[in-house]
Amino acid sequence: MTIAANPATADTAAGDKVDDASITAQVKSSLFSHRSTSALHTTVTTTDGVVTVSGIAKNEAEKSLVTKLATDIVGVTSVINNMTIPVVMN
Repeated sequence: MTIAANPATADTAAGDKVDDASITAQVKSSLFSHRSTSALHTTVTTTDGVVTVSGIAKNEAEKSLVTKLATDIVGVTSVINNMTIPVVMN
């Protein structure tokens, strides 16, 4: 018999918490499947439920949409959007 030093509590019971790799995969899938976002130009990382996205957005609307799509994923606690929007010179 083995006794755990830190038994699981209601907050951390096995299966309750979505792991970071799953969150990252779900965010990438969501970006890939949405016609108004470019998953190819977006990097996604997740640490303790905090999703960080970076890359190039076509415009402010795409940048905002990426944040919303990531926020809608189960397990995401917050989103840090470091995407840049290219400046168009005339």
